[in-house]
Amino acid sequence: MKAVRFDDAERYEPEPGWRRVALAGSDRFSFEWFEKPAGHSSPMHHHENEQVCVCLQGQLRVHTEDDTIELGPYDSVLLEANEPHRVENPGDTPAIGLDVFAPGRSFDFWTSRAEDGADE
Repeated sequence: MKAVRFDDAERYEPEPGWRRVALAGSDRFSFEWFEKPAGHSSPMHHHENEQVCVCLQGQLRVHTEDDTIELGPYDSVLLEANEPHRVENPGDTPAIGLDVFAPGRSFDFWTSRAEDGADE
């Protein structure tokens, strides 16, 4: 068993107010708690991992190349591997969510993009 205490977990803050916290996981799946400030959107991106995004608080709007879906508390969406997408908070208060990735991933996905000069 491996416990991860929220206050001690690895964190990544790509932009002020947009923060991610790595919860317990493995190379087979990983969980990331996140907070998005009002009006914030991640860039359009894709990755090899399947992703389930769960809205825990506030609102999230998930865009793919073909569709847009609104999520409220406890709503979720599945994003297929390599499906281009972006997630925004259209509300005027912070949104809280949980991402589940399979296979698991680390924050290297974002940090390597920043080092390479890719949009975040």
